[in-house]
Amino acid sequence: MTVLSNRFKITRRTLGVALAVMLPFAGAAQAQSTMKLASATINDVQHEWQKEFQKEMEARVGDAVTVEIYPASQLGAIPRMSEGVLLGTIEAFTTPTSFVTNVDPRFQAFDVPGMFKDADEVDAVIHDPEFRDYMETLFLNKGVRVIGAIFNSPTQMLSREPVTTLDGFKGLKVRTFASPLQMEPMKAIGSSPVPLALSEVIPQLQAGGIDGILAGIPILSAFKFYDTAKYVTEFDMNQIVSVTLVNEAWFQSQSAEVKTAIIEAGRAAEATVFPWGVANVERARNVWLENGGEFTTLSAEEQAEIHAIFAEAADGIVSSDPEVAEVRDQIMALLEKNRAQ
Repeated sequence: MTVLSNRFKITRRTLGVALAVMLPFAGAAQAQSTMKLASATINDVQHEWQKEFQKEMEARVGDAVTVEIYPASQLGAIPRMSEGVLLGTIEAFTTPTSFVTNVDPRFQAFDVPGMFKDADEVDAVIHDPEFRDYMETLFLNKGVRVIGAIFNSPTQMLSREPVTTLDGFKGLKVRTFASPLQMEPMKAIGSSPVPLALSEVIPQLQAGGIDGILAGIPILSAFKFYDTAKYVTEFDMNQIVSVTLVNEAWFQSQSAEVKTAIIEAGRAAEATVFPWGVANVERARNVWLENGGEFTTLSAEEQAEIHAIFAEAADGIVSSDPEVAEVRDQIMALLEKNRAQ
């Protein structure tokens, strides 16, 4: 009986020592969190925002959150990353709004052709204090929160052959974003839209599966598309808005300090990155030209005509969904207010 009692005391004492050693580490593990930031692109404004966000988070909460960046589709093609942020297997995903219209059709409101005239108009809307609060929580019912919003670039068309007239679009198979507001306008000018993940585009261009691609010039230069096709038609279809979505369940699982830091870091990163992104569009144009790429334009008359066609097609899509129209109308009201000043 004495032997058993002594053995029990030793075991209990040993367990107590082990717990005393382990508890501080367990507490530290619970206090730390990993935040994976995914995107399909690299060396562009989306990637730059992620790097600035990482710095801002470290300055605010130190190692309480480890921010890891995975650009260039390292965590999968766009549909997989979109699915990942919804399921919580990826904490955050940075993407043009056009690629998450399947998550919520209201993202289409940011893609209306011709709505934003330039980068400054995008910046003024997404950083209007009242609209920003509204936008960040607009998609909570889908399980995601907007923690970043940035001007990306104008949408242009890359093609294997030059397109200099409106008729030149007819019959082309063009990779579009997976958004009705890119697909339907392209149909309206006689092209066949082909939604594809960015990682699939170059092989399809090389094989002749598609004739062109809608994208911003920073992406075309960053991924060296000039080695595959060299003609960019500058028709400024729309100004691309990129957002960073965070899984809301993961966000809510963080401490109040971390949640505040995430919101503040996202907005601070945008302030730093906006001028970088505007300048990057010009840098990308220069890189394109330096590597043998060419730019083409439509005549002033045909440019006006294609914008009118795009606007008519877009209005039909947006007006058919009251929720999308409501967001579009809020954006337009802000634009009109700013233009009147």
